[in-house]
Amino acid sequence: MKKLTLTRGELERNISQDVIRFYIQQLGHTPDKVSCQICDNKLIIILDDSITLAEQVLIKEGENELAEEVRSKLDEAIQEPLKQLIENMIGINVIDLFSDATLETTRTGIIAVLSEAPSFRQNSSTTKAKSNKPSSGKEKAS
Repeated sequence: MKKLTLTRGELERNISQDVIRFYIQQLGHTPDKVSCQICDNKLIIILDDSITLAEQVLIKEGENELAEEVRSKLDEAIQEPLKQLIENMIGINVIDLFSDATLETTRTGIIAVLSEAPSFRQNSSTTKAKSNKPSSGKEKAS
């Protein structure tokens, strides 16, 4: 496991912010919200309002199949740069990167499978909470 200097929450927040910047730079679109969660050797990213203006116009005109084709091509085009972004942030190789968007809900889901699970710095508030527990196991009555 690669030891990171950030806590899990800090890294997840940083990845979310960088994914927003990535979508702005690559697609000219700002997702409404990006959620990120690291589970063992998997990174899960959910983007709300990830559908570009061009795709929205196509959907409005009843061209759903064309909008889906455009989304599929966009996902293919950004897959390698997104993979590089994740690897640079985490310092761990991405073995697989899966992405799919739902035009009806305007959400995109991304799953990155990492070569190993990252190891994080412990949150200092968690460490303090553990050290402040009573050693006897008995709590004083109020």
